[in-house]
Amino acid sequence: MRFATWAAAALFLPATMLAQESPQAFTGARILTITGGEIENGTLLVHHGKIVAVGSGVVLPAAATVHDVAGRILMPGLVDTHSHVGQVAGADGSAPIQPEVRALDSVNVRHAGIQKAQAGGITTANIMPGSGHLLSGQTVYLKLRDGSTVEDLAIRLQDGSIAGGMKMANGTNSRKEPPFPGTRGKSAALVREQYIKAQEYCGKRNDPKLAVDKRPARDLAMEGLCEVLSGRRVVHHHTHRHDDIVTVLRLAQEFGLRVVLHHISEGWKVAGEIARAKVPASIIQIDSPGGKLETVDLAFETGAALEKAGVLLAYHTDDPITDSRLFLRSAAMGVRAGLSRQTALAALTIHGARMLELDARIGSLEQGKDADFILLDGDPLSVYTKVLETWVEGEKVFDRSDPQDRLFAVGGYGAGHDSIANEELQLEGSR
Repeated sequence: MRFATWAAAALFLPATMLAQESPQAFTGARILTITGGEIENGTLLVHHGKIVAVGSGVVLPAAATVHDVAGRILMPGLVDTHSHVGQVAGADGSAPIQPEVRALDSVNVRHAGIQKAQAGGITTANIMPGSGHLLSGQTVYLKLRDGSTVEDLAIRLQDGSIAGGMKMANGTNSRKEPPFPGTRGKSAALVREQYIKAQEYCGKRNDPKLAVDKRPARDLAMEGLCEVLSGRRVVHHHTHRHDDIVTVLRLAQEFGLRVVLHHISEGWKVAGEIARAKVPASIIQIDSPGGKLETVDLAFETGAALEKAGVLLAYHTDDPITDSRLFLRSAAMGVRAGLSRQTALAALTIHGARMLELDARIGSLEQGKDADFILLDGDPLSVYTKVLETWVEGEKVFDRSDPQDRLFAVGGYGAGHDSIANEELQLEGSR
């Protein structure tokens, strides 16, 4: 079901009709549960956006709507730990460290890139500001549902707050003219300086012994860093060269930061150090490297090296650096370079879910988890395989047999036009 149709219908239908009152059963598929093995001729039963049962002997309720998907592969929706879809924009050129900026405030949920990500089977994405700053702002974790506002897509934590991390970077991208750092050493020094200030601010702000009027005034930037220092917000850190990677590990140890390494073109050189630090790594797989000297030693074998060292590994698109529609291909290239098939599939799903701390809800097909899944016409690691359908919480958000959805999958005139969905919504809403 496309964005316009769903959103327009939502304006007029009662909530009960949107809550999937009838169970839906998907039967006959080869099911890749990721955490529980593979099931031949299996059944997935979903209701109210959740997985009710998965297995080979599932008893179907009489009221269930049955989808015969024999001959297809059914697996969890893909988790992209690092994406820029939705025209997201974070910090500006005024300072190298801007933790108060929120990606939430700059995501265009009607952007065609989100539909293309759905066409690639991505159901959850960490939407990140860019890497041109030492700290470019707060990321936002989105379910790639069809919706009218970013709040419709945002994942909320148990306390009602919107889930997300903090984007940091080092290396070439963040080195510029003052006030930005000119060297790697200065980059690390500026980060240390800000975290020391934040430690002092957080301590005083939360000190019950200080009178309210003696505590520091509210500071949004410092509050963002307090969330990092307290462990509430994970740092997603762009880094490429082996020395930059180790600098991130050093800073994480100094300040007790919870970190996910991103990209790590030279991660294969320091896989042991990453493993000993017990830090997970989300990597990008590019089949035509180039553009930056710090990525010259990028290797397809990085995934295999990290797996061998015992590092929790995921893949990401960094869309538009690699296309969301080709996300499955990243894991396939890792397997070609020595990564195990099991880890490759987990790196697209449950491992990314763990890095976003959402693995209780997504990343595998298990009873009680969100009904996020995709249907494929072949093996997920085959270059010939196509995503046929993408479902988020029991709602179909991509159907390759639908001409409009197919346009987003294969390209052509109009595939990059946000106005297609918007104009249809406006027309439906005015009738």
